[in-house]
Amino acid sequence: MGSLLTLGLLVAYVGGMWKFWTGFNRTNFSQNRLMLTVFWPVLMINPSYRQNFTRALKGGN
Repeated sequence: MGSLLTLGLLVAYVGGMWKFWTGFNRTNFSQNRLMLTVFWPVLMINPSYRQNFTRALKGGN
């Protein structure tokens, strides 16, 4: 059961990375694309980052 949970979390992490990486041009960010992509779960505590992450995923303002 634990390995299934780990696999699920890994898939969610990589999926979030992929969606943010491909939608990066819709954010207000212009630098540190790799850092912002890799550390997205930790950075989600910041409201500004969370808003930009949502833009990257959905394309909304």
